[in-house]
Amino acid sequence: MENKYFLGIDIGSTTIKTVLLSLDLEILNTLYMRTKPAKGKPVSCSGRCYTCGSCNMGAVKNIIENFLEKKGLSLKDMTCTVVTGSQIIEETHDFIPYDFKVSEVSAHVEGATKYYPNCKAILDVGGQDSKAMIYNEGMKMWTSKMSGICAAGTGAFLDSVALKLGVPIEQMAELADLNSELEFSSVCAVLSATSINKYKNRYPLGQIIGGACKAQARTVMSGVGDLFFNYKGDIIFQGGVAANSAVTHYLREVTGNNIIVPKYHNVMGALGAACIARKHIEIKKNIISSKSIFSDTQKLKSISLRAKYTKREFLGNKNEKPVWRNLFFPSEILNAIDAKILTLETYAALFARSRNKIKKAFDIAAYKGFTGAETCSFLRTLEGIELPEPIFGVSTSQPCLQGERIFSDLIREYGKEDAFYSLHTPIKNNKNAIEHMAADMEKSVHLLEKALGRKMDMGRLAESCELSNQAREISKKCNDLRFSSPPLLRGSLAVYFAVIFSQLWGKKELVEIQTQFYEDLLERKEQIDGRISMEDTHRILWLHLPPFYDSRLLDYIELECNTPIVFEEVNFIGWEPLDVKDPYRSLARKLLTVGFLDPHLRVSRIKEYASKAKFNGCILYNHMFGRCSMADASFIKHLREELNKELVPMLVIDGDCMDPTVDPCSTYTKINAYCEALNFRKYGNIFGPLKT
Repeated sequence: MENKYFLGIDIGSTTIKTVLLSLDLEILNTLYMRTKPAKGKPVSCSGRCYTCGSCNMGAVKNIIENFLEKKGLSLKDMTCTVVTGSQIIEETHDFIPYDFKVSEVSAHVEGATKYYPNCKAILDVGGQDSKAMIYNEGMKMWTSKMSGICAAGTGAFLDSVALKLGVPIEQMAELADLNSELEFSSVCAVLSATSINKYKNRYPLGQIIGGACKAQARTVMSGVGDLFFNYKGDIIFQGGVAANSAVTHYLREVTGNNIIVPKYHNVMGALGAACIARKHIEIKKNIISSKSIFSDTQKLKSISLRAKYTKREFLGNKNEKPVWRNLFFPSEILNAIDAKILTLETYAALFARSRNKIKKAFDIAAYKGFTGAETCSFLRTLEGIELPEPIFGVSTSQPCLQGERIFSDLIREYGKEDAFYSLHTPIKNNKNAIEHMAADMEKSVHLLEKALGRKMDMGRLAESCELSNQAREISKKCNDLRFSSPPLLRGSLAVYFAVIFSQLWGKKELVEIQTQFYEDLLERKEQIDGRISMEDTHRILWLHLPPFYDSRLLDYIELECNTPIVFEEVNFIGWEPLDVKDPYRSLARKLLTVGFLDPHLRVSRIKEYASKAKFNGCILYNHMFGRCSMADASFIKHLREELNKELVPMLVIDGDCMDPTVDPCSTYTKINAYCEALNFRKYGNIFGPLKT
């Protein structure tokens, strides 16, 4: 019988791991090696990777060739090669001919279950990130959580401590005093040296190392350990940091769980990749090649109509001073009084499409004292650009109190300190809140009348409310059609419609746009009827906002991972029709029930339409920087608990809506792992549907 060999390669931030398997899954050889940048000056490619190895990827190629040569083999002899790891890039295939790539999460799960087939929890701590994985019995799938942009709680922290103390990283565990009472922070791997400086000349080395290992264990669990909350059982501890027995000791102490370190803990990702390669050959003939289910949705007539009105709203009549508005102040009021509207967050989002301009805006905002640690990127953009001079400004206190204060600051900068009004918006919808807000709106109209030099026509306000009702009714029909149909258009496109934030509510233009959108959806449904059913694809709900500077992330989910986003939270219409005879109270009710002000209402709404639209997954883009209240930890915890009851797994992607420099490099790994887990749950394998 012909020999068959399966190669798993895991290239991480600090190490390369390789495992060679036989057909019967026997481990024939393993490699664990720290990677280093190529020495000397930058080199041009000679195209002779077998003999050169001067560049980093050429060196990796040589390492793998030498690894196989010890068994008398080469890359050409591999039946299937699978790669994983954060340093696998597009160019990797030019150096290493592999069959496909899998996420680190799927690889580590596969590696762990080879030796512990009944394991339910896995912890991997590598040089760049930490990953917690747990098997959800109700959902019948592995769920995972990865650390974000910070290197705390990863091998990089221990590396920095070892460097500061002048101790080889491999000797830290044996030098650690496990009775150490020293406590210091590992919140930042870069700044950990500051903590070490406080102790290194005052305490024995063993106590310092013991304190560092204890801090490492705590930071790992604070970063990803909430996935293990209430779990009682064995945790399989994998990755390079698992070699440190002191960290293992403290993990047992912190979690109260039994921590098991496998024999091949440092190469488990590569081992899992090799196991996946072995499984793949058994089903590859039956895998249905993924293809986009979408036709050219860019040609929808409603898109060009939307673009036309957006251009007119933001670029037209530059001689007229605008009324600045935040996303939540009722545009029906401003349109009824015929104000030129400038929605500041939307203006910032449009500005963010220019990479160079946004960088400059952030620099200017930083000079003024607004940093990414505490100020949202929307608001930093507004502080860093020149805005059209306002005649008045209106805002709401919720859901973003910081936004209200920044808008007030900007108004003051433009010398309009007395031309600003903010609705105090309670988060609960009750009679007192409605009465309070209705009175507040009337007061804002009184001030607007003085600023604009004209009176509000109550007949025009009633007409504005009626137009809003018409747009609402059509928008609900669009929603219902999308809820009950296969994917009709790409969510990566629809999320930018963000209809609930439109400043066209109360104008006939929005009625026209949504009417055309409904006709586009009907036409699309007719095209796919009988070809695709709701059960044929994944159905993902996208929550919160997208990264406005780049849509590739959403394209990747839908086109590369074949996981359609079938609806977006920013397009959900959940308020009751406005009473044209009682506009202010009606608009107060709308504002209180739009979905973002009351976290409990928001969670119940998401849970309701998750069931109604048969979503089998939910992705929350967590605008984590600038302390955004619309995706904070308490909201995420509550939503995850409720979605778990509906058996809908949620993926949280940490990032920033407008600042690409603070996006974690683990984002695509998280997406891959999530989509692979959804595939396994739906199709029984991580690759996708199989021929029956």
